[in-house]
Amino acid sequence: MKQTETIGPVFGSFIARVLIALIFVASGASKISGFEQTVGYIASKGLPLPALGAIAAIVVELGGGLMVIVGWRARWAAAAMILFTLAAAFIFHNFWGVPADAAQNQMIHFMKNISMAGGLLYVLIHGSGGWSLDGRKA
Repeated sequence: MKQTETIGPVFGSFIARVLIALIFVASGASKISGFEQTVGYIASKGLPLPALGAIAAIVVELGGGLMVIVGWRARWAAAAMILFTLAAAFIFHNFWGVPADAAQNQMIHFMKNISMAGGLLYVLIHGSGGWSLDGRKA
């Protein structure tokens, strides 16, 4: 196989990992700077131990996002992020249980989470690719 035949998919998988993970890294970082607001939002949904939930969200979003970007144990990170993202969709973006004026916005956020879970599923199935710490071991 020629080098030019492999560089596209290798570069593409790297860019895809960066694009899917950026929203998680940004969200995790914003949860650090707005920690009290995050705890309050989690508490408003009636979840137990909201401070612990906020810390867990930061670890999964920021830590998992960075792991996917650099491709270190990307499958494990993607699996954790899929579970987190699906849980967040159903708990925090339950468009079927909000007033009509908020339903469309919540449905968009719900579908965004479902779509992100799909991108992460691709990482879980196919791994991180060549430009990654996992790929260097292979």
